[in-house]
Amino acid sequence: MPTFVHTEKCDGCKGGEVTACMYICPNDLMKLDTERMKAFNQEPEQCWECQCCVKACPQQAIEVRAYADVVPMGGAVIPLRTDNAIMWTIKFRDGEVKRFKFPVRTTPVGSIDPYGNKPEPGDIKSNLLFTETGKTLSTI
Repeated sequence: MPTFVHTEKCDGCKGGEVTACMYICPNDLMKLDTERMKAFNQEPEQCWECQCCVKACPQQAIEVRAYADVVPMGGAVIPLRTDNAIMWTIKFRDGEVKRFKFPVRTTPVGSIDPYGNKPEPGDIKSNLLFTETGKTLSTI
């Protein structure tokens, strides 16, 4: 099911030219109705339910109705993301609500060294790959 916007909650990201959902959508589906200052999904059939816009919306105005195998008909799955965690709220059609919190990182922001424990760069004219040591099968 594609995303949809609860217009009573959406404030158009307070009048900016680009809303959070427009910025984050990988398929450029979210648009801003500048007359009403409300966001909307311009091509719902193209939405692949990645939930990026749902997670990014500061007003929690965007929702994806989950498939019946995830949440029974009439239910909802609502993510709320912070810097270090994501909280999933599951609303069942009988009114029951369950929440699950998961970390989005396992290391502090900025602490990862992507080139740590890698070999030093070799000769640029060499035919060896980055991780190859120079030994051939005949020398092993």
